Amino acid sequence: MRSRLDIFKRVWKEEDGLGTLEILLIVAVLVAIAIIFRKWIVSWFQKLIGDANSDLKDNSAVAPCAPSPTTSCAP
Repeated sequence: MRSRLDIFKRVWKEEDGLGTLEILLIVAVLVAIAIIFRKWIVSWFQKLIGDANSDLKDNSAVAPCAPSPTTSCAP
């Protein structure tokens, strides 16, 4: 019985795998948050992409600038 108690105490005090456990717990919490807020995250991402797409379409009248040694693109 004494040896089992000693083994348990040594295992409890051993910190070799502690970093791995902490990383796994952090990942688990992040995944849980992502699952809980997935609808909000997806709608935010779609709005972000939609806004970027509409901004690109609105700027189609602007001529692209290709700088060369003799010209500058600065306004």
